[in-house]
Amino acid sequence: MKLATFICSGKSMVGVVAPENDSVWPVESLPKDGKRIPDMLDVIRHYDSLLPVLQSRGSNRRSLHDVKLQAPIPRPTRNIMCVGKNYHEHAHEFSKSGFDSSSTSSTDAIPTAPIIFTKIPECVIANRAPIRYPAGISDSVDYEAELAVVIGRGGRGIRREDALKHVWGYTIVNDVTARDWQGRHKQWFLGKSFDTFCPMGPWIVTADELDIGDLNVRCWVNDELRQNANTRDLIFDVPTIIEAISAGITLFPGDVIATGTPAGVGVGFVPPKFLKPGDRVRIDISGIGTLTNTVEDG
Repeated sequence: MKLATFICSGKSMVGVVAPENDSVWPVESLPKDGKRIPDMLDVIRHYDSLLPVLQSRGSNRRSLHDVKLQAPIPRPTRNIMCVGKNYHEHAHEFSKSGFDSSSTSSTDAIPTAPIIFTKIPECVIANRAPIRYPAGISDSVDYEAELAVVIGRGGRGIRREDALKHVWGYTIVNDVTARDWQGRHKQWFLGKSFDTFCPMGPWIVTADELDIGDLNVRCWVNDELRQNANTRDLIFDVPTIIEAISAGITLFPGDVIATGTPAGVGVGFVPPKFLKPGDRVRIDISGIGTLTNTVEDG
């Protein structure tokens, strides 16, 4: 099932999406007490009781052309957690780039444990919303196509073998990065958290619909295919990531974890192919959909 957050008639709603026929069915209240469903986080929290309503869809169908999609979780309640250097080829290309503060040579390019950093919630934007180019602040803006996990059942000390029971769904994240800030400050938080640097969407696909061990992850910039990989190539898979994060940090419903980007980012080219105003970034992950954003002067 695909669920989206959207604006219709000036009101933010959550609904079930059928992209094959450009339709969305709003879900506005709980089935028993009529309590309003204000956002995607509420859908996640009440998913079990809402499931019959979501499956029936009802009769109030809207065309996707008549609504404005927001990010599926427009403002996560906590920082988006991210995994660095989690595809083998990307780990090597980034280690050679001169911007990698996590390794000192090619011999330690592949991490031995997940590298976790975060992006602030306020940098999240929707499908087709503009990525603001920070002219005068950074001239090394990069793209990173990533599969993102949405937690449905919280917990601490989650074992790897139980981890997928805690996943509610998956979406797409573009982990936009100011590489010069990443290198200058010797950490990843600032250069990853600029305003608009976390496109997310177009919707969330519930976990039961995807085999996350075999998803194609592709990214085009201006119709040039730059990234083309499969989640089979992850160094640390989703259960391992959840186990590592939850070992000491309690996860909550609605937490978002971006699982890392494959090779082909702009910094990996010689010379680098950084983003500039007017560029269009299109990310496709099989079974989820397509996330498209254009870079505009900020």
